[in-house]
Amino acid sequence: MSDFMMFSLVPLTVAVVISMTCALLGNFLVLRRQSLIGDAISHVALPGIVVSFLLTGTLASTAMMLGAGASALGTVAMIELIRRLGRVEISAAMGVTFTSLFAVGVLLLEWHQASGVHLDVEHALYGNLESLIWFDGTGPAALFDPVALADLPPQLARVVWVGLVVAAFVVVFRRQLILGSFDPDFAASVRSYPALVDLLLVTMVAVAAIAAFEAVGSIIVIAMFICPAAAARLMTNRLRAQIAWSQLFAVVSAVLGYLLAGQGLGWLGFDVSVSAAGTIATLAGVILLLACLWGPHRHRTGVAASP
Repeated sequence: MSDFMMFSLVPLTVAVVISMTCALLGNFLVLRRQSLIGDAISHVALPGIVVSFLLTGTLASTAMMLGAGASALGTVAMIELIRRLGRVEISAAMGVTFTSLFAVGVLLLEWHQASGVHLDVEHALYGNLESLIWFDGTGPAALFDPVALADLPPQLARVVWVGLVVAAFVVVFRRQLILGSFDPDFAASVRSYPALVDLLLVTMVAVAAIAAFEAVGSIIVIAMFICPAAAARLMTNRLRAQIAWSQLFAVVSAVLGYLLAGQGLGWLGFDVSVSAAGTIATLAGVILLLACLWGPHRHRTGVAASP
């Protein structure tokens, strides 16, 4: 019990919270055909991280996350600008933006010769779940010990707060999100301000992605924005049921993925563990594949869910 609390409780909780948070937002991205926005924001973390290092000269995680956050929010503005001025589809605007900014990040590394410095960029890609150790979590009593609780990894509080903010956003703007997802023109006619809600939604996506970078990495973020919501879409035509299915798929992916990463190969006789982030994302993809093969609504392509 003490080993589980010390080594697995925090990373497992962080993975579950982030997965559920991203899946919740992913439902509206899937309905609006904007699933790639999570991918775009995740890719443009690199230039933000490099610029942060060049400006501050520090490899502190806080500075890197602030740089990634500024880059992500700038990406949102660029996508919208390209879409409106160029009058192109949003998927094209996202593709141009995140590939261009990712290339800028690589060029900055080479131009300023920062590539010789150990920038911890891999944590933004693969995450750092396995290192979220709660050293004071020596037993159940630690859950009620203020001193032990104060020693919890800061990533846990960060993702929990972001999860609560995202949940509150969905509850408060539920009507506007639904109207904007199914009929933006009608939403505008009844003054639901679909453009503003779209901006808020993408901002929430950016906030969730930024909070997840250090702990779980962009791999889980990309997978969880898309896979649970897309799989849930194949299970039902009702929005409430779709959200419930997406949350279930997110939890199953996070819990089973984390357990399989640490012990799955051991059960097969191999004394080795693999990346928790990669395994969780892979399992989310497997669930989506199963839904594509056997989901009750897999043949109803192009049919919008009902509220």
